Amino acid sequence: MKLLFLTDNFPPESNAPASRTYEHCKEWVKEGIDVTVITCAPNFPYGKTYEGYKNKLYQTEEMDGIKVIRVWSYMTENKGVVKRILDYMSYAFSAFLAGLFVKTDLIVATSPQLFTTLGGCALAKVRRKPWIFELRDLWPEGIKDHGAIKKRYLLEFLTKMELCLYRKATHVVTVTEGLKENLSSRGIDPDKIDIVTNGANMELFNPIPKDEALMKSLGLEGKFVVGYIGTHGMAHGLEFIVESIKDLDDEKIHFLFVGTGAKKEAVVALAEKLGLTNVTFLDPVPKSEVKRYISVIDVALVPLTKTKIHASLIPSKIFESAAMRKPMLLGVEGEARKIVEGHHAGIAFEPENREEFLSALEQISKGGEAYSELQKGCDALAEAFDRKHLAAKMLKVLQKTKEKHDER
Repeated sequence: MKLLFLTDNFPPESNAPASRTYEHCKEWVKEGIDVTVITCAPNFPYGKTYEGYKNKLYQTEEMDGIKVIRVWSYMTENKGVVKRILDYMSYAFSAFLAGLFVKTDLIVATSPQLFTTLGGCALAKVRRKPWIFELRDLWPEGIKDHGAIKKRYLLEFLTKMELCLYRKATHVVTVTEGLKENLSSRGIDPDKIDIVTNGANMELFNPIPKDEALMKSLGLEGKFVVGYIGTHGMAHGLEFIVESIKDLDDEKIHFLFVGTGAKKEAVVALAEKLGLTNVTFLDPVPKSEVKRYISVIDVALVPLTKTKIHASLIPSKIFESAAMRKPMLLGVEGEARKIVEGHHAGIAFEPENREEFLSALEQISKGGEAYSELQKGCDALAEAFDRKHLAAKMLKVLQKTKEKHDER
């Protein structure tokens, strides 16, 4: 089978969509699938091309058997709305043009933003091929909750566009049960929706000793480190976390934030205003370095703001942290909480509830036998969500979709 995959994030970018797509495609190639990915020059999150790449109209490379086509796009930092929409639209248009010349049996286009999937839909229409909408997050509903777009007519237009794409898709793959329920409640046939969750790359992420050199360089020796590694966005509620820890009495507890995003400057400014000495902020690190930084933390902080949409999500940090035996301090409701608590892999608190957060932090920072039991729970969680098994599950969905289309 020849497969064409549209995604605006792909390695060497190291965010969640890039990792999921790459790891799935790599496994599919091993199964004999001819995979072509159309993406853009790596530039996330700063909107600047990585060393060794140029923002050219068209360039190709091969990565672990995956044929990668990189097309031109308007690049901007991962902040604001208008410029980012221009970024999304330019990539979608370029990907559509490039896709006209790629032989394929099936097209997959991934969200959260809709323009990549719009490009996939248009390409499938012109090429008369089946296509799959991979839904990783609800958009525009998510940005509506955060007030990033306030113009009602624009939100209404994007919502109509979203529903149209779900209906036009031959099949939909979501990453959580909550997302499937959301689509079903809005009139999308549940029989055309499958769930393939995110998971852990057990080859890349596995338990290792703490990186002593890194700990020393960061001044973390003798500390109980709570780490957040990822996007500092509107959805993550990091200002709440910083505000909540201003009165911590335990000087051994230290917070490490690694990454950037739309709220990074505001979070750093708040910590400086409060005069916090128990917080360290670092810029993003390459994917190859993430493992070192996870190694030095004792607990993985996984927060989201308290919204109905976020209760339907499962942050990918859960799986990477579990694979490295790092118990979680989880501020997410719904399915994510069920997974973490069901495997006894962390302690959950109600999102943006200061009292519950501090109580959970105190409990998990005590260490001892209770902490060791949480580490065992991490082992069980990671094994249950091995990315290889999930890639095989999604491949069956792709093959089934193609077969049904061929029978028509």
